[in-house]
Amino acid sequence: MTFTFGVYAGGLIGTDDGSPPERPEQTRAALDELHGDRPFLVRCYSHYSDVSPGLVQAPPSPEFHVTDRRLLDLVVCFREPGEDLTGWLEHLRGLLRRHGSRLAALQITEEPNHAGPGGDGEFPAVRRALVEGVVAAKREADALGLDVRIGCNSTAVFDPAQEFWTDLGRRGGPAFLDALDYVGLDFFPDVFHPVPEGGFAEIVLATLTAFREQSLKAAGVPASVPMRVTEHGWGTGPARSEARQAEVLETVVRTVVGAAGPLNITAYEHFALRDADSRHDQPLHRLGLLNDDYTPKVAFEIYRRLIAEFG
Repeated sequence: MTFTFGVYAGGLIGTDDGSPPERPEQTRAALDELHGDRPFLVRCYSHYSDVSPGLVQAPPSPEFHVTDRRLLDLVVCFREPGEDLTGWLEHLRGLLRRHGSRLAALQITEEPNHAGPGGDGEFPAVRRALVEGVVAAKREADALGLDVRIGCNSTAVFDPAQEFWTDLGRRGGPAFLDALDYVGLDFFPDVFHPVPEGGFAEIVLATLTAFREQSLKAAGVPASVPMRVTEHGWGTGPARSEARQAEVLETVVRTVVGAAGPLNITAYEHFALRDADSRHDQPLHRLGLLNDDYTPKVAFEIYRRLIAEFG
């Protein structure tokens, strides 16, 4: 089985609080060092809204980072408060036409089950946007002859009824499931809620297993549709050392790779390449493998070695 690694090539999305700006040349150099000649994904985000038109991208101009061994995993966030999806569906088709062979994957919506920061769940039409968007994007990719994986993602769902995924399966039916090339999981153990060091790997494996056997099963997603870890990170900060960040990264990656066969997991993407703001006390601003001045943390070298070993 082929296993692919990637990274979000920036800091946090949408930060406008005086954080150091992106430096594309240094980002590109860091990516080159990180994965060498291994195939690699550059995760990037764009926002769609009829109400607030204009292309919002993070990192800026992500196509700059594309090489023959490095393609885009483009996430299209749905930030439209209305119900009319005409513009949304045409936007997805336009992204496929614009980026073409630079795309490895197109993710339709971001964390649509989550209404908090970073998620699309607060927008009433998001589930329709996801289901109809996956189908429309797959048809467009096929019409253009593009080898692009079309998928969606969510955070871990601990609801025993699995309402979100059950509803997606009902809404989408066979057309949605047939168009779905992968499903991603965003998870950040020991970032939003503390997790004890003892048993960390077991908690990670249990989360991955529950996502496959409970969430995806509730939607009718077959085991043949791959899973991806689309976001994972662990922020440094006061009482959160670089050494522990590296330990967490290695534990999670080795656990994911170990479960890749049984759970059909094909990719892991780290969030993020660099800190949004290394001066900030909050770990969410310090999820990077690099500090905000692009100097490496311990985890950068650990991730480079893991990519060389498993990529």
